[in-house]
Amino acid sequence: MMIAGKSVLVTGANRGIGRALVDEALSRGAALVYAGTRQPFTHPDARVTPLTLDVTDAAQVEAAADQVGALDVLINNAGVAPYDDLSDAAALEQALAVNLLGTHRVTRAFLPVLIKSRGAVVNNVSTMAFAPLPLTPAYSVSKAATFSMTQSLRALLAAQGVSVHAVLTGPVDTDMTRGFEIPKVSAESVARAVFDGLENEEEEIFPDPMSQSVAEDWRGGFAKTLERQYAAIAAEVAAA
Repeated sequence: MMIAGKSVLVTGANRGIGRALVDEALSRGAALVYAGTRQPFTHPDARVTPLTLDVTDAAQVEAAADQVGALDVLINNAGVAPYDDLSDAAALEQALAVNLLGTHRVTRAFLPVLIKSRGAVVNNVSTMAFAPLPLTPAYSVSKAATFSMTQSLRALLAAQGVSVHAVLTGPVDTDMTRGFEIPKVSAESVARAVFDGLENEEEEIFPDPMSQSVAEDWRGGFAKTLERQYAAIAAEVAAA
């Protein structure tokens, strides 16, 4: 999946990793980049088309899908990370509504055009899908669920020619991690790694030093082995 000449849609495109993904797609020669945001958005490059896109709003998602005639890459980047201690269900509901159900809603809406292009879905997940950070447990729960959904979609969509990728980020220097005094990488470096991973057909993309420290264990571990075994079983059932 080389980006030059392709069309790309990024949700949560107004800042942080989302804005960096838009700029990186342009730098790699994307023909058209759709920037999905909740608030009005402008970009100096004429190849960027803003889309009003709150991933929790089904009507907005469908309206955005109606505006996109063709698409090669969908990057589900929009997310929230509330600080909580799981004492209030509202934080968990918010995280699931945006990070899990929003990702699902957008993917289903744009799937018809992705099948036509034999395109790719890229879900920005987190290393917290592997292990929770107790300062943001609702976020961790939602990302674990989103990762599981990503793996399922990978197997379910393979026969239709759509590849599905998970970006497993460690700490990134964005508004979301403000207040964490820990080593962080830039959003721009993550964006470069995302497109490198996509072009190299990596199912899981580990874009920073912290996530790369567990990449080898993941790729050779029992969980990835089980994913492949279950996908093979599903393919056999579908073919029967």
